[in-house]
Amino acid sequence: MSEFDLGRRRVIQAVGAGLLLPGLAPAVIASVKDRPQLTDGVQSGDLLGDRAIIWSRCDRPARMVVEWDTRSLFTQPRRFVSPLADARTDFTARVELSGLPADQAIFYRVQFEDAQSGVASEPWFGHLRSVPQARRDIRFVWSGDTVGQGFGINPDIGGMRIYEAMRRRLPDFFIHSGDTIYADNPVPPQLITEGGRVWRNVTTEAKSKVAQTLDEYRGNYRYNLMDENIRRFNAEVPQIWQWDDHEVVNNWSPGKQLDGRYQDKDIHSLVDRARQAWLENAPMRLQSAEEGRRIYRKLAYGPMLDVFVLDMRSYRGANDDNLGEMKPFLGREQLDWLKREMQASTAQWKVIAADMPIGLGVPDGEVSPGVARWEAVANGDPGPAQGRELEIAELLGFLRAQQVRNFLFLTADVHYCAAHHYHPDRAAFQEFEPFWEFVAGPLNAGSFGPNPLDKTFGPQVIFEKAPAVQNTSPFAGFQFFGEVNIDGQSGALSVVLRDLDGVSVFEQRLEPV
Repeated sequence: MSEFDLGRRRVIQAVGAGLLLPGLAPAVIASVKDRPQLTDGVQSGDLLGDRAIIWSRCDRPARMVVEWDTRSLFTQPRRFVSPLADARTDFTARVELSGLPADQAIFYRVQFEDAQSGVASEPWFGHLRSVPQARRDIRFVWSGDTVGQGFGINPDIGGMRIYEAMRRRLPDFFIHSGDTIYADNPVPPQLITEGGRVWRNVTTEAKSKVAQTLDEYRGNYRYNLMDENIRRFNAEVPQIWQWDDHEVVNNWSPGKQLDGRYQDKDIHSLVDRARQAWLENAPMRLQSAEEGRRIYRKLAYGPMLDVFVLDMRSYRGANDDNLGEMKPFLGREQLDWLKREMQASTAQWKVIAADMPIGLGVPDGEVSPGVARWEAVANGDPGPAQGRELEIAELLGFLRAQQVRNFLFLTADVHYCAAHHYHPDRAAFQEFEPFWEFVAGPLNAGSFGPNPLDKTFGPQVIFEKAPAVQNTSPFAGFQFFGEVNIDGQSGALSVVLRDLDGVSVFEQRLEPV
């Protein structure tokens, strides 16, 4: 058993027993009730070079203290301290660890020290594996859609146990492809599901209605973090977050018309509050661009992998018929950034983490009687690229012209799993090289699908698994995550789609070219 695995066991045992590890003592000894409390566990994320982000939340104004070591006994800990966490950030805090040795087990412990008294909380432990500098095997997982359609934490089935299935795969990191919360989906005490079976939820005040205020948006994240599976997963698996629509409201765009549940009808105000809550809770490195509010970014994971994290929500125009001239979806600045960064990438594999699929029709009602409104890239017209499709056509044409190879799209959003192969021989727009798109999800939400294919870019369904009835509960088992394995020697990349219990339902091997 490796030091990493031994350390994992020791950390879990220490946490479970409520022990302080050697060399760790609170700044001031105090009774438990007087000490700060870590309310939501710990998370790590956005691994990059010799750095990693550590996140946690306290119950009062305090500073987060993070110590890390390459040994689980913390014999030579390095110490980092956050700025003051207070009500302005909902008592969340993050620090960026630096100087991490490459490709090592990194164990960390988190405490909060009270801003007034200096009294320290009990510690919470986590671990990660730092970014490699040389070729090695890589495994990561991805999915999306957490606590949707009113399906929350069900104690009868052990909570959100798909997170435990993902943890057991021992991934290097996790990409959350969006819909990290469902701010517009209240969680009732119970739901009647297929066959009359009762789904029972843990409930909170914040999840009893749609979110409109900043505190209500924040409460959606706190709700998810009540789940033991998620907290355990967060402490062991570094994450890469992106957002989609339900962090604000279903299918939001600048033209969104809010329904009668909303007293505040200004979508822009809701987006501002939702983005603040998302940024407070994401284990993400805040960027200098857009005053720290930009979400799209690139994360290099050694010589074999670059991850390009997209934001398909913030820069789009209003959802409409999606026809005619180019209409913004990624937006010019993000599109140019993606082209530039992908051209410059020297990684063997380039993963585009997209919060929505390219070739699936995602309807959003009607613009007018008989004229569909579209939520994603596709517009239901199998002919030449139009509307938002023109941005994707520009990207694909550029990648072909610059001979950028070995890229694939990973996404979620549609609440079923699928593997799509795109080929110019089947397409109306043909100026691109063949590529793959893999779809996973939901993590803990209603299951839907399958969605119709739009043939503009020549997609073919190689595999899909979806329920026969729309909005099927998690009881039915149509909950999915994806897993990517990159072989350090051959360079081959394999994608596995797995179900609620971690069982493979589909596998596809891709060879580098």
